[in-house]
Amino acid sequence: MRTALLPLALLALLAASAPAQTYDIVIRGGRVMDPATGLDKVLNVGVDGGEIAVLADYDIEGRTVLEASGRVVAPGFIDLHEHGQSPANYRAQIHDGVTTALELEIGVEDIPSWYAEREGKAPVNYGASISHPYSRNIAEIGKNPGLEGEALMRPLTEDELVKLERRIAMQLGEGAVAVGFGIAYTPGVTQQELNRIFTKAAGYNAVCHVHMRGGYNLENLNELLAAAEASGASLHIVHINSSAKKEAAKYLEAIEAARKRGIDVTTECYPYNQGSTLIQSHLFDDWETNPLYTDKYINEFIWVETGERLNRKTFAEKRKIGGTIITPPGYSMETVEMLVAHPLTMIASDGMWIDQGRAHPRTYGTYSRILGHYVRERKALTLMEALKKMTIMPAERVAGRVPSMRKKGRVEPGMDADLVVFDPNTVIDKGTYQDPAQYSAGFSHVLVNGVITLRDGKFVEDAAGGIAIRAR
Repeated sequence: MRTALLPLALLALLAASAPAQTYDIVIRGGRVMDPATGLDKVLNVGVDGGEIAVLADYDIEGRTVLEASGRVVAPGFIDLHEHGQSPANYRAQIHDGVTTALELEIGVEDIPSWYAEREGKAPVNYGASISHPYSRNIAEIGKNPGLEGEALMRPLTEDELVKLERRIAMQLGEGAVAVGFGIAYTPGVTQQELNRIFTKAAGYNAVCHVHMRGGYNLENLNELLAAAEASGASLHIVHINSSAKKEAAKYLEAIEAARKRGIDVTTECYPYNQGSTLIQSHLFDDWETNPLYTDKYINEFIWVETGERLNRKTFAEKRKIGGTIITPPGYSMETVEMLVAHPLTMIASDGMWIDQGRAHPRTYGTYSRILGHYVRERKALTLMEALKKMTIMPAERVAGRVPSMRKKGRVEPGMDADLVVFDPNTVIDKGTYQDPAQYSAGFSHVLVNGVITLRDGKFVEDAAGGIAIRAR
């Protein structure tokens, strides 16, 4: 009997004396919150090889240890609507907890070259849709003058529509995440065109991300729902706050009704009641004749580059120059709060290009504003509810076409180590409309695929852990 027990005793002794595993990184003592599973517990997180290796309620060793006591450890935030894709934008996003930034509304002109420009250089995960308006320009006139081109004003001929379909299909074949539409900027689009491009998207399992046409009587939504229903395509309505404005509740009801009918439609919002766009776009073609544009109203527009308010003279001048503006308040903060808290909405920034070091404050502080103002101060939704809107909901929206997104938006062993550590008692946005270029407060650490990109609140220079989010 003693002889039989000897090997077992020896094995136990060897196991006890064996060195404990040492992980690449340990995040120690944080409140781990994972909306995908409902996990909410103080744990140590071990990261190895760019992935989450272990969640432990016991001590673990790491070559690098990040302290997280008193703070939340959550999945990195996933932004489905980020126009700004420059180094300055990425730095601002990291300070706001964003680890994946996707340009899915308007999209980009050429998928291969866009991805090639960022490979091995980005501190965040990056991806883009193929642009319907840019592709439409090319199908019509052979070049892309942007959102102000006259080609966007008229319906397509059959020959042009066929060219557009082919171009969209080719770019989806190159790995575009989705198809991006700016119908508000392309008034020449017909129902037939929508149906045919939606059908092309459906064939590639690509979601159609759409900025609706102007108007608040549901016709702009209904044309998109009709296209989605006819084609079987998935539909995502961008910034329901600025597209539906004071009628937002009515639009949410219509979206919920469509979902019950089997249409795959989702939406998003950002936590501000002033928007931002390009002053040279078709949105303002009637500004000189539209009675809405009183002197007082025009004075509420802000020129982003300087923070100055515009008047009739400067509005006309800036239209000729072109550039980014902040638009007047279009709806109440009560509407914003309702949308932020609604279970249907995801959070997405609609972050703009940082111009001369400035952009709409949503570019810098969307996620911290949700956590600080709407969760902590307003108590409009719980912390777990807010995190769900920023992580697993957007991850799942993209994962159907990009399976690698199934490893993001989660804090579980085997998932990508895209992680944020923040103090729920201090996290807040800092930017204002006049002085927007201020990084968020309260974020301690950010990891992107296991690469420390923010440490002790400071951006890590030359961090480039971001990978391409691309359909393969």
